[in-house]
Amino acid sequence: MQHVHTVSFPDPQLLADLSPLPEGLRGVVWDMKDAPGEELGGIDGVILPYINAGEVLGNLGRVPGLKFVQTQSTGYDGVCEAAGRGAAVANASGVHAAATAELAVGLILAKLRGIDQAVKDQQIESWKPQRRQSLADRKVLLLGIGGIGKELARRLEPFEVTVTRMGSAARTDAGGQVHGPDELVALAADHDILVSVLPLNDKTHHLVGRDVLAALPGGALVVNVGRGAVVDTDALTREVVSGRLQCAIDVVDPEPLPAGHPLWSAENALITPHIGGNASAFEPRILKLLKRQLEALAAGQTPANLVQQGPFA
Repeated sequence: MQHVHTVSFPDPQLLADLSPLPEGLRGVVWDMKDAPGEELGGIDGVILPYINAGEVLGNLGRVPGLKFVQTQSTGYDGVCEAAGRGAAVANASGVHAAATAELAVGLILAKLRGIDQAVKDQQIESWKPQRRQSLADRKVLLLGIGGIGKELARRLEPFEVTVTRMGSAARTDAGGQVHGPDELVALAADHDILVSVLPLNDKTHHLVGRDVLAALPGGALVVNVGRGAVVDTDALTREVVSGRLQCAIDVVDPEPLPAGHPLWSAENALITPHIGGNASAFEPRILKLLKRQLEALAAGQTPANLVQQGPFA
């Protein structure tokens, strides 16, 4: 396979942070908002921006001879299609695991213990003590057992919970039993908290739909820190607005929710603006990954985290 020679960076700071580049690689800055200018020369590798990458993906099709695309996110919805089958695509698996897992724990605790309501009460100087649910002794149904799922399971263990894991297929691994998606409705009926860290693909789209949500017991908490469209927003909204279920979500479909959407004002809903991986842990971890990827490209070796092989097949 031919080496990647010129890699574009979405902003000057990222290029500066990773300079000097490995020998044989040239770095240019391209924010991807328009077609790459002729002054940049030929680009054959692209690092996507971290924030709002989906808005500029269409311009990948304006890079002739594209060989490699690197995301700064774990999710890569639409990237392979935009890059074309001839290009390799790598995600940032592992980079966001710690930060996203800790946000999931924070959302669970905040909603169960009423911290979100206490913040509202504080604004009006209202003191309203009441007994809330503990995380201890809860049954947690964890959807997704990749990097984020493993980190979340590890963080939940000290809270004295029972964790049931569901993956893409039923199997047994080092952590014990993994259930398959066909068991999801039955499993939901016996769990107090459902947490999704699943990526979005054809098999996971609306996997948590009306039937799964209806199977959850009254008062159950739905947490989503993976991808918004894994959960059917309309079905979730009905359950939460009715008061039967609670939700604590960092991702939703669409993002952001439109003005006036019922979830914005639902008492049983806690919403954060897709900040799972956007924490101080992100920068050192993404720089470490990108440095490793650039070194592999310069040496003509296969980069890590490939989700589409392209010329490395």
